[in-house]
Amino acid sequence: MLISNARIVTRDEAFTGTVRIENGHIADIAPGGTAARDAIDWNGDYLLPGFVELHTDNIEKHLAPRPGVLWNHEAAIIVHDAQIASAGITTVFDALGVGSRPEDGVRGRELQVQCAHAIGRFVDSGLLRADHFLHLRCEVGTTDVVEVFDSLSTHPLFKLASVMDHTPGQRQWQDHAKWRKYQERHGKWSDEHAEAVLAQLADHQARYAAAHRAQIVARCKALAISLASHDDTLVEHVDEAARDGIALAEFPTTLEAARAAREHGIATIMGAPNVVRGGSHSGNVSALELAREGLLDILSSDYVPSSLLIAVFDLVAKADWSLPRAVSTVSWAPARAAGLHDRGAIAVGLRADFVRVACAPGLAIPRETYRAGRRVC
Repeated sequence: MLISNARIVTRDEAFTGTVRIENGHIADIAPGGTAARDAIDWNGDYLLPGFVELHTDNIEKHLAPRPGVLWNHEAAIIVHDAQIASAGITTVFDALGVGSRPEDGVRGRELQVQCAHAIGRFVDSGLLRADHFLHLRCEVGTTDVVEVFDSLSTHPLFKLASVMDHTPGQRQWQDHAKWRKYQERHGKWSDEHAEAVLAQLADHQARYAAAHRAQIVARCKALAISLASHDDTLVEHVDEAARDGIALAEFPTTLEAARAAREHGIATIMGAPNVVRGGSHSGNVSALELAREGLLDILSSDYVPSSLLIAVFDLVAKADWSLPRAVSTVSWAPARAAGLHDRGAIAVGLRADFVRVACAPGLAIPRETYRAGRRVC
């Protein structure tokens, strides 16, 4: 494949030029046009590296399309994959919940394990458009988190884990009222029910969180699995992550935590929806504020796959970033953080994962997505 008249974005610059693809890899990049008759004219559209998504809950929207409705998990995965690819994401780490709680719903043990094995089957059969890996989101304040982790630790797609504690009173949910409001988004609770749930969660957190976190950290080190912290709020949370050898801080909730992560050399992941909305839906620190402070390393689409592309151009317009720097947060930086050295940039020798993007006034539109030189969307 020979692509001409494309606005190519590399790690260092953006220019109009030509890209040649051979055997699924980028064989040549050159500024300017070409006289080759078989060249495909992209009419000035952007050629960006395929996006690398480290933490997405998007599959859950398809598992539970309405409150109280559980969908066929295999059908949900197929639609999730199509939506991921159409957003320009060529590598995705599907975040699956590990650790069961009564109110979990789609994050319950049985369904999450079923999804892990179904994703594996679909990958083996070549049925998925994007390149899929597993990210095990380990809820440490639960009774069975270590047991479920162990059952999935040998899964061939498992490459990333995170330790998190969503117990009311901890980290993101320090305010019990905010936690209850979030839980009641699909229906009101009685005060008695809320108090019973709070008491049970607090008991489990006190009994299990510290010990289970230590066990998950030790297992990830033994398996050489990259490990992330989650919702760090206090400097003490980041200090703990540093002692545990954690390399990624997912969604720090305060400026102080993000600064501490930088001091410890821990890469900061923020939600692209936070950038697009101009702030966190949970009242946490603004991703744009971190970008302006030089504290943003990686973006995750979290619950909106299309947010990655929009956020890239928002970083340029609202944080005064260069386009190559902004693109790196969704390609090069997450690929390197996950240990994927064969992708993440438009560079000779790398795998030809890329996306064609057209720009209308105020809107970037993904038109075509290619994985290893093959169009998948």
